[in-house]
Amino acid sequence: MIKKGDYVKVDYILIVDGKVIDTSIEDVAKENGIYSPEREYEPIGFIVGEGNLIEGFEEAVLNMKEGEEKTVTIPPEKGYGFRDERLIQEIPKEMFDTADFEPEEGMLILANGVPAKIIKVTDDTVVLDFNHELAGKELTFTIKVCEVNPSEE
Repeated sequence: MIKKGDYVKVDYILIVDGKVIDTSIEDVAKENGIYSPEREYEPIGFIVGEGNLIEGFEEAVLNMKEGEEKTVTIPPEKGYGFRDERLIQEIPKEMFDTADFEPEEGMLILANGVPAKIIKVTDDTVVLDFNHELAGKELTFTIKVCEVNPSEE
C-alpha cells in the first residue's frame, strides 16, 4: 500500500468538462486529439506527500497498490483552487510597447515571470487573468500505479 514518502510512478488521464485534456499515455493522447510529438509520454514519478502535485492527486494514490487503477474526482479546493477575481488585472497597453509581440485575446504570456492569459485588449488597456486555467474546475483523473518504491522508513 502506498504511503507518504514512497516514490511512485503513475500513468494518468485527466478529464475536465467531459473532455480528455491531458494524459501520460501516448495512445490516449492520439485518440483524443491532444498528442504532441515534442512530449515524452511516460508515467510521472513523484514522492507522495512532498506537495509537488496537487493535493487531491497525492491523496488519491495513498493506499493504492502497484498495478491498481482507479478514477477519482477532485474538487477545486484540492486541485487548482477557485477562481479569484482579484487575479484579473487591467494594465495600460503602453506597457507592451517594448514587447516583441502584439497583445491578442487568448494569448498566454509571462508577466514578470508569472503566467497570465490575455482576456481582453482595447485601444488603451490589456486585461490579464492570472488564475490557473484549471482554477474552479472539477478534475477527474484515472490513475494507474506503475511502480512503487517504498520509503526507507
